[in-house]
Amino acid sequence: MGLDFSRYDQRNYPTVDVREGYRRWSASYDRRMTEDLDIWLLARLETLSWSVDHAIDLACGTGRIGAWLAAHGVRRIEGVDLSPEMLAHARARGVYADLHCADIRRTPLAAGVAELVVNVLSIEHLPALAPFYAEVARLCRPGATAVIVGYHPHFLLNGIPTHFPDDGENVAIENTIHLFADHVRAARAHGLLLRELEERLVDDEMVERVPSWKRHHGRPASFAMVWSTQPDGAARNENP
Repeated sequence: MGLDFSRYDQRNYPTVDVREGYRRWSASYDRRMTEDLDIWLLARLETLSWSVDHAIDLACGTGRIGAWLAAHGVRRIEGVDLSPEMLAHARARGVYADLHCADIRRTPLAAGVAELVVNVLSIEHLPALAPFYAEVARLCRPGATAVIVGYHPHFLLNGIPTHFPDDGENVAIENTIHLFADHVRAARAHGLLLRELEERLVDDEMVERVPSWKRHHGRPASFAMVWSTQPDGAARNENP
């Protein structure tokens, strides 16, 4: 289990669960999101090729990341998300071969089908990481790659939740804080090997685009991890 965010919360916004939060945020999500937190990181990863035949976008949301993947060489993309409202926006983009309304920890997809599994800006909503990494490992074929992008634990430890404006007030979505060690422990238990870690600091360019970030200048806001599954015949480390 991760750390209870409520112990660190500095905003005290009204808080809703994931399904309700993204239902209410879906209409304005694309207008509010900035590429600085996720696509900036994806574009700088060096240890993988985006040119693959089959990718799965877990917590695909409105399809922002799916559109980026398609533009960078992924030939077939399936998306999974818990929110029907977010999926409606993803479907309108026309980049997904299939979309599934499901929990990303228990998808209806067949095992061992993906060369690439991507999860962007949702990991902080999960109370525990082990079920998620178990599902990622199940979906990956031998030698596949998984990319996880999340809000930085430092940012959450400073009391800033995932939140959005709704009818004149800010509303938070439930968060749990997962330290990097928690990710490594959970992922290794399911045979995933860490290949790359990148962190996004709030810099001058980000502040210029989003002036409200000025008070966070120099602090890490998000991160990306690249994991690989072991090739056929490799021994799994069940007890890291």
